[in-house]
Amino acid sequence: MRDTKFEQPVIDFYTYPPIGGDDWRYVIETAQVRVLEMQMLSRTTFLDMANAENSEAAVALLASSEYALPPGSKSFTEMENILRLQRTAVRELFADLMIDKPVAELFKTRDDFANLRLAVRRTLTEKPLGTDYSNDGNVPPELFQEVFEGENYGLFPDYMAEAVERAVLAYYKNKIIRQIDYAIDSVQAEYNLKKARQLKSIFLLGLFRIQIDLTNIRTMLRLKYTESEQGNVFLKGGYLGFERLKQGLATGYEALGPLFFVTPHHRIVERGASYLASDKSFLRAEQQCEEYLTGFLKTTIQITAGPQPIIAYLLMKENEIRTVRLILTAKKNYLDTKLILDRVS
Repeated sequence: MRDTKFEQPVIDFYTYPPIGGDDWRYVIETAQVRVLEMQMLSRTTFLDMANAENSEAAVALLASSEYALPPGSKSFTEMENILRLQRTAVRELFADLMIDKPVAELFKTRDDFANLRLAVRRTLTEKPLGTDYSNDGNVPPELFQEVFEGENYGLFPDYMAEAVERAVLAYYKNKIIRQIDYAIDSVQAEYNLKKARQLKSIFLLGLFRIQIDLTNIRTMLRLKYTESEQGNVFLKGGYLGFERLKQGLATGYEALGPLFFVTPHHRIVERGASYLASDKSFLRAEQQCEEYLTGFLKTTIQITAGPQPIIAYLLMKENEIRTVRLILTAKKNYLDTKLILDRVS
């Protein structure tokens, strides 16, 4: 019988869901990430990078950080390598600090699903399977060629085998590539919620439901903007009801804010929809989704000891690395400073 304590069919919080209590097994680990949090890049640094004259000036602002290029080096390729190494390092640290190893394994499935999306897309569109898969998952990249060439999906863990099956069936209904992503996203969302309940983690359950909501909001805005009729692609298990999301597809941009006013996500929808209507861009929606998720992660500051701050640090650090890459890439390609600021601030 499912533990109903972890079910929240209605939104019973104002801004963010509960994060659970302390776990004193994590006293040392929590103290370690608190020190590391103080070394993270500030919002001011990101704004200075966005306002920098060029990519070289933006890179120079990282000189006193762990992202600093070696003396005399100006290669963007080398900066990409530094960012990849930093991401690998934070993931390895997370695995070391996480006492509950099933949680570490759960977060490694993110790369399993990402690899799977790539492999299924290539297989169904008859493109070379390739070898450029992440090494950070639970499933080794070299297994993908064996599985897909022999169509032996039983070699995959159950969650991946199910994702392949759903993706293939979804694609062959109308041969729309996007259906592959919807199907795999759906399996991943269900798997995450299932594991959060098994682990009896209030924090993980809240995190995954927020991520589902944010994905559904992005999907709603994208479907609305493209005037797509695919209304059955929202993920299950979030805090937002399907009816509100579907109603949003039939509502004018100016009315989306009021439609979501009674939810914690009304600011995301209102600002994202307004920017989409005026600038024909999803930049503000992405920025607002990121800001909301980060706000939730920062509520773990109230935890003295527990896995919550460890998980939050992993996700915030990964986001920091993505933001550095985003700004430097934008600067390298001479993107307008206003657009960069709209995305990161």
